[in-house]
Amino acid sequence: MGFYDNKIFRPVTNTANGEVDSETRFHYHQQGRIVWAEYFGGSVARGSLIGTVRDDDDQTLDMRYHHVNLQGELMTGQCRSTPVRLPDGRLQLREKWQWTSGDCSSGESVIEEVEPAAGGQ
Repeated sequence: MGFYDNKIFRPVTNTANGEVDSETRFHYHQQGRIVWAEYFGGSVARGSLIGTVRDDDDQTLDMRYHHVNLQGELMTGQCRSTPVRLPDGRLQLREKWQWTSGDCSSGESVIEEVEPAAGGQ
């Protein structure tokens, strides 16, 4: 078990060239320094990411992601996510990402931990 294990995140903000939206959900897992997630919803039919927790800081993630969007296109990219603890205890990830497919543009997004079902969400 780790810092990110079994946490679910939802997007809060994303730049216009991103494909995830408020309906996308990310289910994270962690084993040691390895972190992975499945994601889907909104404009994403199915996706996954894999990454590592950096050794030299406080739980920052270096990740690669890929997904198939609703148009059937395979999209790939890379992302650096920095965690911030929210006042209510949930995690927020501040992300800087870049497509490695399509136009290879870059952007920024913020995702936040969804409270467990017992928490009312």
